[in-house]
Amino acid sequence: MKTLRTTSIKQTEEAGEYLGKSLKESSVVALFGDLGAGKTAFTRGLVRGYGINCRVFSPTFAIVNEYKENSKTVYHFDMYRITGTEDLYSTGYFDYLDTQAVIVIEWSENIVDVLPDDCIRVYIEKTDDENERIIKAGRGENLEDIGC
Repeated sequence: MKTLRTTSIKQTEEAGEYLGKSLKESSVVALFGDLGAGKTAFTRGLVRGYGINCRVFSPTFAIVNEYKENSKTVYHFDMYRITGTEDLYSTGYFDYLDTQAVIVIEWSENIVDVLPDDCIRVYIEKTDDENERIIKAGRGENLEDIGC
């Protein structure tokens, strides 16, 4: 597993951008972290790195946001309010997995049992310094290094 330390929102976005540059179609990125950890900032960078130039917002109220440019698409989920399988089905999550789009999921801890085995897991932790984040990333349940 790769570990990064960022000291600003800009650096957290840059970490996401770096990962976004390496993503392939149908990649699933599962984000874990407390409220305010920087999941949406990381996603802003990831979307930019994947080659989509648009404004990225937290999908808290929409459940899923779509970002599209040319032939690339990212679906950005927020699973904060998901409390069970029935809720998850109502989001269309399983249908989105069958697309060629990149899927980014905030609050993945709420759906950990249904994440794809080979998804990229990104853990973002706050520290005592309000601007600092520790970001750990790896692929699958074993969190093998993804090289970012």
